Amino acid sequence: MSKQLEHNVKASSVSTGKGFALPPYVKDALRKLGYLVGSVAILVLLWELASRFSAQSLPSPISTFGVLWSILSDPFYNYGPNDKGIALQFAASLQRVFTGFILGALVAIPLGILMGVTPFFKQIFEPIVEVLRPVSPLAWFPIGLAVFQSVGPATIFIIFITSLWPTVVNTAFGVSSIPKDHRNVAAVFRFSKWKYLTKILLPYTLPHILTGLRLSMGVAWLVIVAAEMLSGGVGIGFFVWDSWNALSLERVIAAIILIGLVGLVLDRGFHYIQKRFTYGG
Repeated sequence: MSKQLEHNVKASSVSTGKGFALPPYVKDALRKLGYLVGSVAILVLLWELASRFSAQSLPSPISTFGVLWSILSDPFYNYGPNDKGIALQFAASLQRVFTGFILGALVAIPLGILMGVTPFFKQIFEPIVEVLRPVSPLAWFPIGLAVFQSVGPATIFIIFITSLWPTVVNTAFGVSSIPKDHRNVAAVFRFSKWKYLTKILLPYTLPHILTGLRLSMGVAWLVIVAAEMLSGGVGIGFFVWDSWNALSLERVIAAIILIGLVGLVLDRGFHYIQKRFTYGG
């Protein structure tokens, strides 16, 4: 009898424990959070060790986070053309990035479709793309200055040029990889060019286009910092360069952290859109 009672108590405790089990999505979120906290802790530890090894030539995490907090405490101040809050600096940079990026997408997507659909145009444009794609973004800055006679449009021109190539390449690849069965169906049902474009080509190619746009945005965000270091004025690149000239490495590192976080948000945003339009095989 006592054994039976003991068995019932154990069974009751097990079932009660199961009742308090966390849902799988909560467990997954906690696991990801644990990895994130662990990776940040490792990074901060290595940073602290590097700071001590350099005899404080490299600012410590504590001093840098203090400066970061002071930067974020008043992000919208405006004391003149060369003294603006961090939010205004990022706003100026993002405006240039999205302007150049959108202009690049308006050119890159049709060009990629043209290259993917017509072998003749692929043979014509592919050498141009392959020659210009590896060119350093900053090499385009003097050309932009010569053409536009102003640093603002020249900076946007750099973004425009360098964000072209990932979208062109991925779009052309997506169009050229449309299965032959899809094209045969369009031929059998006598699709018009517009119907083929909207019902087959774009839906099939859209995930590739979004991948190219995601890569182009990453390139654009990388380029803007270097471009604004050259152009000056306002922007996060200018903020980094101005902080270096003021001998404030804490501000430089704080800006690097914020640049990385904004870049992460942009990438995750495009990743979310990309997942929404990626179709299962």
